[in-house]
Amino acid sequence: MKLKIKVIPKARKKMIKTGNDGVIKVYLNSPPADGKANKELIQYLSGELSIPKTSITIIKGASSRDKVLEIPDGTDITVLH
Repeated sequence: MKLKIKVIPKARKKMIKTGNDGVIKVYLNSPPADGKANKELIQYLSGELSIPKTSITIIKGASSRDKVLEIPDGTDITVLH
């Protein structure tokens, strides 16, 4: 299943919000340098979704704030809304 995410790096608090436009925004503490934000994103989402980190793949936007992730089919994403 594909999941569109907008990452907000260097946030004060880690959290997930869904905007009025339906975009899932993930606020992270890490800076967007050397892949630190991507690593934190995968770690944070794996905990929130209760799936292994290895089952989350960034398929588009590795160097962008707008990302498309591949997660296993059947994953309960209601915790992200």
